[in-house]
Amino acid sequence: MFEFLKGINSNFIYIIAFAIAFVIACFTTPLSKKFAYKVGAIDMPKARGMNTKPMPLAGGISIVLGFLVTIALIAPSIKDLELIHLIGLIIGGVVITIVGLLDDIYDLPAKLKLFFQILAALIVIITGTTIQAVSWPWAPGGVLLLGSFSNVITIIWIIGVTNAVNLIDGLDGLATGVSSIAALCLMFISILNGEPTAVLLTAALAGSCLGFLPHNFNPATIYMGDTGSTFLGFTLSVISIQGFIKSYTAITIIVAVLILGLPIFDTFFAILRRIANGKPVMQADRGHLHHRLVDRGYSHKRAVLTLYGISGGFGIAGILIAMNDIMFALIIIGLILVVWLLDFIARRIKNK
Repeated sequence: MFEFLKGINSNFIYIIAFAIAFVIACFTTPLSKKFAYKVGAIDMPKARGMNTKPMPLAGGISIVLGFLVTIALIAPSIKDLELIHLIGLIIGGVVITIVGLLDDIYDLPAKLKLFFQILAALIVIITGTTIQAVSWPWAPGGVLLLGSFSNVITIIWIIGVTNAVNLIDGLDGLATGVSSIAALCLMFISILNGEPTAVLLTAALAGSCLGFLPHNFNPATIYMGDTGSTFLGFTLSVISIQGFIKSYTAITIIVAVLILGLPIFDTFFAILRRIANGKPVMQADRGHLHHRLVDRGYSHKRAVLTLYGISGGFGIAGILIAMNDIMFALIIIGLILVVWLLDFIARRIKNK
């Protein structure tokens, strides 16, 4: 199938992949909505939530379908395909999706979800995707080889990003749009690094997200649920490793952190906030950045678009660092973090 693609320029293949994923996700979302009602994957209104009426979850099924079907159709046409890495991502992603769907229906215990997230991360590691080095200015060449700690750091990274994306899924279209931005930025970096597998994966992921977004943007008719948010976080975390796996430079992890900066830093400040307030780290609250913007009078759409801008700023900074334009990247990062820190301090003063 799609044998004719082998004679087409690779850039057009990636565009075709994006388009296929977009169409599949867009047109299967209404079916996901019916499925969510049938199996009882419904988000009921709650104190810290933003919805005022029951909303169907499991819209993430459409994102997953768009991604997996596209990969199955297009991957055979990609030269130098990293098949074993791709298999690990797909198997791990399926595990994450199934657990996410069950959580949307039955509200699974956190420890059980963590167990399967670790299992999915181990599948990725077994199939050869690992973080082998990080930036460390005091190490020879500025690179610290992780050695035996490589697997542990990889698991922490995958689980951390998976849950970070899940935590920002609090406004209509927020996690979907932020994931789209991150995927597009990773795609650009993967093109620079000459990683065709990662380019295909990011193109398919961005297409799936943007195909789902019209149904998920305010006012949303369906939520992606943990089915989608954990899949997106998991997939982005793995692709961010695969996209840099051959470049092997000191800045690779820094670039990945920046591209995924919004969910990562929001989660980091959430942990600090809960510790400072003497609350359990895993206890949900309304202190996330999207909650703060809405509580300060931002409309739903304005808050989401503002966070899209922040996410895009982080992504551009990551791309600039990858292109060795470090000074301009630092200016962008500094402006974002100063504003974020001032907001954090103002919130602390207000609560005293």
